[in-house]
Amino acid sequence: MNGDFMRRLSAFCLCLLLCVNALPIQAASGEAYCVMAEDGRVLMGENLHQVQSVASVSKIMTAVVALEHGLLGEELEAGAEIREALGSSIYLKEGEKMTLQDLLYGLMLRSGNDAAMVIACGLAKDVETFVGWMNDKAEQIGMNDSLFRNPSGLDEEDGGNLSSPYDMALLMRHAMSLPVFRAIVSCASYENARGQVWVNKNHLLDTYPYANGGKTGYTKQAGRTLVSSAEKEDLEAYIVTFRMSDDFAFHEEKYEEVFAAYDDVLILRPGTYAIAGKRYRIDADLRLCLKQGEAYRAEEFMEAGNYCIETVVDNEVRKYVYAPEDA
Repeated sequence: MNGDFMRRLSAFCLCLLLCVNALPIQAASGEAYCVMAEDGRVLMGENLHQVQSVASVSKIMTAVVALEHGLLGEELEAGAEIREALGSSIYLKEGEKMTLQDLLYGLMLRSGNDAAMVIACGLAKDVETFVGWMNDKAEQIGMNDSLFRNPSGLDEEDGGNLSSPYDMALLMRHAMSLPVFRAIVSCASYENARGQVWVNKNHLLDTYPYANGGKTGYTKQAGRTLVSSAEKEDLEAYIVTFRMSDDFAFHEEKYEEVFAAYDDVLILRPGTYAIAGKRYRIDADLRLCLKQGEAYRAEEFMEAGNYCIETVVDNEVRKYVYAPEDA
């Protein structure tokens, strides 16, 4: 093969690689939001799949992956990676050790970019491996609009972490199913092992009585980003906003609309059930979010040894599958 052919082939392969890894990005010039119920139903929204840099709200994924791969009590040591952690910080020094628990509180309450880097390098040994875990988790959750490039959300060098309001609502819904994550983001303040008190940047915890979690974000490229959660009378919802100047007030307004118009219906409680000679463990409530007076259908059946429940709301069919304990 001659050199000219090989150069053309290399250029073609590079172009193909770039195309495969690219996301169809909508112009992120306007506001976008998603309101999602605990059952995954989208209640309201605008530009649901507008993809843009999401800044520090992507730290929700960093926390989810860290909880999956680390132990809260293990100590991680800050290395040279913190030199790249510009912007918001918990002011770690090279050689300093901190438990994963404290790092997670610093990550989620104070948005510490240094905490994000130490978590990534401490658990995965390098940022690239950790980011791979983030993208694997995104695929598992069904975040088809998303691409993660770093654990912090900074976007000046690599374009940042890309996602949409819909995908970030899916992520928050998943994250809030994790008890430790839920406990962290519900804290208005936290005292770490150094005796420092970190105050949560999510002001909804102070101003809105039903708020129970969330994460703030901002870069020049992303604008203001905010992910939050709130619960009233067992009805939980999640709101994601991009580029809204008065985002905290907007979240409060939309939560009030949701809690006034929707009801929570319990279909199945947690517990161990004996069905057809086998035991099935249900770890969490199965709930539906319904407009007041809205009809629904729920049917239970066995399929391939699994206990199944199928629900139909507004012509949307969902199937919930529970495997037996001895499977």
